[in-house]
Amino acid sequence: MSTQILIVAEHDGKTLNLSTAKCVTCARGLAEAQVTVAVFAASAAAVAEQAAKLTGVNRVLTIENPANEHALAAVLAPQVAALAAPFGLLLGPSTTFGKDLMARVAGLLDAPQLSDISAIESATRFRRPIFAGNAILTVDTTGVAKLVGTVRTASFEAAGAGGPAPIEKAAVEVALPTHTRFVSVSAAKNDRPDLQTAARVISGGRALGSADGFKILYSLADKLKAAVGASRAAVDAGYAPNEMQVGQTGKIIAPELYVAIGISGAIQHLTGIKDARTIVAINKDGEAPIFEVADIGLVGDLFQVVPEIERLIS
Repeated sequence: MSTQILIVAEHDGKTLNLSTAKCVTCARGLAEAQVTVAVFAASAAAVAEQAAKLTGVNRVLTIENPANEHALAAVLAPQVAALAAPFGLLLGPSTTFGKDLMARVAGLLDAPQLSDISAIESATRFRRPIFAGNAILTVDTTGVAKLVGTVRTASFEAAGAGGPAPIEKAAVEVALPTHTRFVSVSAAKNDRPDLQTAARVISGGRALGSADGFKILYSLADKLKAAVGASRAAVDAGYAPNEMQVGQTGKIIAPELYVAIGISGAIQHLTGIKDARTIVAINKDGEAPIFEVADIGLVGDLFQVVPEIERLIS
């Protein structure tokens, strides 16, 4: 018997977030899975077309409502719950969007939630990291009629192009909350790649000394077309904004290349980068824990090393 899986698409109204393609790869861990992607938007056509082209997607549902223009969890959750009846597994990405939304969905359905799914072994067996990623827990959900989960996107490659799958309109009749409304979005503007989906990431730590010190990273990142991240220590010190934090309490990422500059390598930070393909560490302390996980390590003063690297790649 096939397992019916519903994936809630993350998008900005125009572009499908890469996290959704990674959720599809996770779902296809079940050979018998029938994967449906739900696009909630004011106008869903453009995003639905992108979702329909992902390999492994069987169909796409569009739920259009002016209230869905902005991804408010309080508004989307009742609609997701209303679609849930045919599905045994409901998935969202383990991003800010997914963590906010899927917990509400689980509450409305009175269903258990499984966070940070890193592998699906069967329709009732899942794996997820615990203890800051130092152990992997296998969870057996036998007897659970409906499960809500978030997908650890760093554990999966994005589904490639395929399809296209059929796109259908779905009508959802639910009372939307009136106590929540969109006010505004405030985020730093830059032309660099998104931190959670970038193929290359350069991160700085407290050793950079100040917000001005981070400018040395921005210059190198521009040359490498890389995103810029920061350790928790750097964020707490005010050197970088919260949205740049990488680690257990920040963003979990899996770039092709991760360059850690002036970062000692606390376990909290290592949890966020352990799935990176290649890790490069630059630190003047040769005993720093970051070197234990780095594929390439360079002991030296970052304020001398980084400009030299930038000069060499110019």
